[in-house]
Amino acid sequence: METRVAIAAVIVENPDSVAPLNELLHQYSPYIIGRMGIPYKAKGISVISIALDAPQDIISALTGKLGRLDGVSVKTAYSSF
Repeated sequence: METRVAIAAVIVENPDSVAPLNELLHQYSPYIIGRMGIPYKAKGISVISIALDAPQDIISALTGKLGRLDGVSVKTAYSSF
């Protein structure tokens, strides 16, 4: 199956969603190239970037599940190939 490279930008505003978010990332770890998390204490949020190389449906499934978590916002940018 053909894969695409994508970056998911995640903002976490609800600290209670961190554990389920990390569990989802663990489940999809075979597709994760890398991730970077930055706690922004002044605003009480976390900013996470996740680089992925996966089939389109896998990327959509992960980002959809992340976006359904309480207080979590996700935007995804895809490579053209």
